[in-house]
Amino acid sequence: MNKKFFWLLLLLLPAISQAQFGNLLKKAKDKVTQRADNKVDKEMDKKLHELEGKPQQNSAAGTPGAASETPATPQKETIKSFSKFDFVPGEKIIYAEDFAQDAIGELPITWNASGKGEVMTIEGKQGKWLRAFENTTYLTGNRKSFGENYTVEFDLMYFFEPKVKGYVMPNWRAGLLSSGGIDPADNSFLKTHGEVNSTFVNFSFNNYGGSQLETRVKNAQTFRSDRMEMGDMMPSCNKIIHYAIQVQKTRFRLWMDERKVFDIPRAISTADTMNQLYFFLEGSNYKEEEVGLFISNIKIATGLPDTRHKLIDEGRFSTTGILFDVNAATIKPESSGVLKEIAGVLTEHKSIRIKIIGHTDSDGTDAANLDLSKRRAEAVKAALVKDFNIDVAMMETDGKGETSPAADNKTKEGRAQNRRVEFVKI
Repeated sequence: MNKKFFWLLLLLLPAISQAQFGNLLKKAKDKVTQRADNKVDKEMDKKLHELEGKPQQNSAAGTPGAASETPATPQKETIKSFSKFDFVPGEKIIYAEDFAQDAIGELPITWNASGKGEVMTIEGKQGKWLRAFENTTYLTGNRKSFGENYTVEFDLMYFFEPKVKGYVMPNWRAGLLSSGGIDPADNSFLKTHGEVNSTFVNFSFNNYGGSQLETRVKNAQTFRSDRMEMGDMMPSCNKIIHYAIQVQKTRFRLWMDERKVFDIPRAISTADTMNQLYFFLEGSNYKEEEVGLFISNIKIATGLPDTRHKLIDEGRFSTTGILFDVNAATIKPESSGVLKEIAGVLTEHKSIRIKIIGHTDSDGTDAANLDLSKRRAEAVKAALVKDFNIDVAMMETDGKGETSPAADNKTKEGRAQNRRVEFVKI
């Protein structure tokens, strides 16, 4: 190499290196700026979508409307057994309501309300539902005393589809009251519930969900629980939850699906016997098409079930607490408490054998009901074997359809009582 050229290269090298470094530094700064701008843009897009109530675009899509590289697979909802659910319904059903005979768009004729209410259907859900609106109290059509030991069940969906979020979500209430000798659906109970005897639970469905139990007698507060924290309840919106209440004299217990919310020994006042169930939804800044309650499958039963005594000593136990999908032999998860009770008796008395007999109401044809009752009995046997490890040799099954009614099929309560499963010692 020429010596002059070599020395010239040495003199120019620092300048060249500085220029290259400057270019690299500029590129690095540009890259950081670009990333920061992208992050700001994404955050702004996210906020705008939240304000508009729209889902955020998948970042993998690149541009709005572009397809994602891996399209989302819809999650199939699975039904799990309520393993911790030890609720067992009362022996005799005194009130049942599924709105099957009520006209769509009308408030049930036997109910009372301080505003409007409408019977509706829900897409993808079985049966009919009462739509409850804000700032409205609803009294059921029951006219019978609950007694001192009873159970109350209902399915409820808290509907919440806001166009713009940010307002306070309305609380809702489920309560029991005594009418004090007058009509349980009297107008006076649409405004006040504590003049005689009342116990109610107030529910908050939001990011900081909770519930609180209160009892009043002649407007005096005799009990108020601590607020039970339930965590983020937003995922429970727009989903059906099974509520089960069990009262044994002064003891009050409440489940939401398999979750036990209350178990309080001295919550209920015995000053007067309860004979009404009511619902109330608070008001809010949301419009009626954005929030509401859907209620159905109400069942009130009186008496204390005594599975062990009836099956072992009397040789026969009948229950309406094993529930099935409509016109199917698929057992509903809320049947877990009764199945667990039966399994406990069979585990303790391994020497006995039983016959499981299915029964239906009179709706449908004789042949269809007979077949359905047999399949339901088989489903109960299979559940006891699979979920509770009961020896299959201890059980046989049969079905009688509608041929052996336990109550009058002309009433809702009678039909509900006839949809039962019987266990007979053989």
